[in-house]
Amino acid sequence: MGGILWAIIVVLFVLWLLGFLAFHIGGGLIHLLLVVAVVLLIVNLLTGRGARI
Repeated sequence: MGGILWAIIVVLFVLWLLGFLAFHIGGGLIHLLLVVAVVLLIVNLLTGRGARI
């Protein structure tokens, strides 16, 4: 029973670590994309080029 408990603890710890790293990196990429989008929007507004559909 102790072996199964340790296996569950290790699996949960590894999944938590992978989730933390994935969401941390993903969160950083999302923030980077938002910053790039805001900069492009400001540049677009300042240069007078509107979106052409």
